[in-house]
Amino acid sequence: MKNLVKYCLVLSYLLCPFLVSCGEDDGGETPPPDEVTLSIAANSFAFGAEGGTHDTDISSNAIWKIEYDNALWARPSIQTAKGNATITITADANESTDERSMTFTLTSTGADDISITLTQEAAEEEETEPEKADFIEPDNTDMRALTSLEMSAEMGIGWNLGNSLEAISANGGVFSGNETSWGNPLVTKQLIDSVKAAGFNTVRIPVSWSHMFDNEGTYKISYAWKQRVEEVVNYVLANDMYAIINIHWDGGWMDHPFYDNQEGINTRLDAMWKQIAVYFRDYDDHLLFAGTNEVHEEGNYNAPSEENVEVQNSFNQTFVNTVRATGGRNTYRHLIVQGFNTNIDHTVSGFVVPEDDTDDRMMVEVHFYDPYQFALEENGSTSLWGDDNSGSAGHAGWGDEAWVDAQFAKMKTNFVDQGYGVILGEFGAIYRANPANATLAEHVDSRNYYLNYVTAAALENDLVPVYWDNGNTGDNGFGLFNRSTGDKAHADAIEAIVSAED
Repeated sequence: MKNLVKYCLVLSYLLCPFLVSCGEDDGGETPPPDEVTLSIAANSFAFGAEGGTHDTDISSNAIWKIEYDNALWARPSIQTAKGNATITITADANESTDERSMTFTLTSTGADDISITLTQEAAEEEETEPEKADFIEPDNTDMRALTSLEMSAEMGIGWNLGNSLEAISANGGVFSGNETSWGNPLVTKQLIDSVKAAGFNTVRIPVSWSHMFDNEGTYKISYAWKQRVEEVVNYVLANDMYAIINIHWDGGWMDHPFYDNQEGINTRLDAMWKQIAVYFRDYDDHLLFAGTNEVHEEGNYNAPSEENVEVQNSFNQTFVNTVRATGGRNTYRHLIVQGFNTNIDHTVSGFVVPEDDTDDRMMVEVHFYDPYQFALEENGSTSLWGDDNSGSAGHAGWGDEAWVDAQFAKMKTNFVDQGYGVILGEFGAIYRANPANATLAEHVDSRNYYLNYVTAAALENDLVPVYWDNGNTGDNGFGLFNRSTGDKAHADAIEAIVSAED
């Protein structure tokens, strides 16, 4: 008997690890507790039409999951977990004019199911755009008798609202994007008020339109988008400033200046400018239209061919013809046309001034980012500019004061002296937070000197200098203002620019 008991004890001891391991689930899942608890802090959420997020806390001592239709318009950040957790419920924007709702079900074995109700407001019905005639009789009301040279003298120093209303992507020819797609917040009147208070008198507003087509085939631009552009234009005009709107890069559909593409591009350009011009026709001469931006052969920054130049010149003529054909105040509006890639040398050598039935209301636009190594090149070694830095490792070896003077003198001789205003539509130099071959203080001093010199040289040659601000106030950025608050991010750079007018 004792031997049998001893044998059984030994056998049970040997088998014990096996029996214990077999008693657990191979997947590592522990059995639910005797009493499962499951609760949620809130189980009803209302979203605006624009969508958004709501957070809530789930409390449990067991495994739980959320059952929902993932093909619908909202989703939880966590679908299943064990124990307590905070989840975020995200709702997409409601583009329908109907309210909508859906239900999540929170479940856990051994506990009662909990319904989570989501509701969302309907989108506002888009207003119907009032019909306007394609052409009305010429009207010079509030269109002052200023020539383009006199107008450019009034415009002072300008600033670009870059990387906002022109934010667009074009993947496979499909256009998308919105005002915040490139990282900047929505444009506010507070920002534009700050730009005015800082001493700028003109705001160039780069705009893309193709991502806001209601109808791709007819290039019909969304009424809501035209209203938004108008809202920003009014921020500028309310400050008694000049506003410039254009068709900017817009996904690059104009960057094919070849004979085979000429007719198609001009057809699209005409369709788009007709809509823009009619919509903004009633504004006075503080609003200027600029036809395009830096039109060039995509990926090619070499000197253009005769074909390239001829086709791009035709874009300028289409722009002028289309705007003038809408009549009203557009008969007398100041229009801005561009040289090839807005390059000074290409403009001087190949640009043809469009024919215009309205005299003395034409301006020419070029841009200036010389020397490239100092002004634009990211992660480069060039952090210093000017004759005083010549020979240093941080200097580009070209593009100093004499170069600026010579380039701007070309525009004065070839255009200003011939009666055409000239817009230096973009210029600037990136801020290098970690400059190479210079201390930060040396780089900042050099950049400020560059900005002051270029601005002053432009004014001396009767050009309208418009600084390029892309909103990025950090490393490799052009930003001067905090786009969210309007505060000066680089007050020294702003002073360097606006003091050039003194």
